[in-house]
Amino acid sequence: MNTADTTLKKVDTNTVAAAPAETATDTIVATQKKAFEPNPKKAGMYSALLPGAGQFYDHKYWKIPVIYAGIATAVYFIQYNYSKYSDYHTAYINRISNPYYTDKYSNVYSITDIKTLQDDYKKYLDLTVLATGIGYVLQILDAVVYAYLKNFDVSRDISFHMHAIPTEAGTTAGLVVYFK
Repeated sequence: MNTADTTLKKVDTNTVAAAPAETATDTIVATQKKAFEPNPKKAGMYSALLPGAGQFYDHKYWKIPVIYAGIATAVYFIQYNYSKYSDYHTAYINRISNPYYTDKYSNVYSITDIKTLQDDYKKYLDLTVLATGIGYVLQILDAVVYAYLKNFDVSRDISFHMHAIPTEAGTTAGLVVYFK
């Protein structure tokens, strides 16, 4: 034996035997991200606490500016109607208590006209507050209904199958309807 053979044998004894060749697949298992399923109770609670928060939770971001534009409009009309109502109410009270009282409406409106305007603006104020309350409830309902219907399947695959159903009395025929 020459030295080259012994070196080669030492290398052979120190090497690790390779495992039999296995077929390796280079596929990546794609984990599908579960679709977002909003909780209707949470959506309703969020919208009740802060208008638009339920829509944010439902990922319907475009509805938030619409809600806040409605709130701004409601605040404007409540303030305007209250201001007009207060002006006419004050003028009416002052005219009743002192028939010769002069104000900015003295040469423009009679006492019955001021009473009519006061009543009209009180009615407008009440209607504005009512419409604001209805809008508040509607934005809550919008968040809840969208959360319920977010993952509603509207496909045409409605299956109708007959299956045997085992019971204690024996096997009976059963009707199963699958909505997929």
